[in-house]
Amino acid sequence: QVQLVESGGGLVQPGGSLRLSCSASGSSLSAYTMGWYRQAPGNQREFVARITIGGDTFNADPVKGRFIISRDNAKNTVFLQMNTLKPEDAAVYYCDGVDIRSRRSYWGQGTQVTVAT
Repeated sequence: QVQLVESGGGLVQPGGSLRLSCSASGSSLSAYTMGWYRQAPGNQREFVARITIGGDTFNADPVKGRFIISRDNAKNTVFLQMNTLKPEDAAVYYCDGVDIRSRRSYWGQGTQVTVAT
């Protein structure tokens, strides 16, 4: 069973950048489709980006051209590079891993991203 821990959140000004990390333990991420989701207060959790085991990536429309998801299987870590941040990007960001063998999903505890002056 994999355990996921997000890090890298914080306070950033509009237009700034942050890089989130999702580090895994207990299992190799090479067998997991990995994704990032976010949830702002009062909103449902929404999809942000996903990367397959083959490295194919998919981004939600609001973040296309600004966010980049990547993975380093050797480090057992997935990243979310967030550029040109906007106030509406503020949320708790969660890492999700789906085991391609069992289709079971695992979530991290989240990391807070605040975009404000």
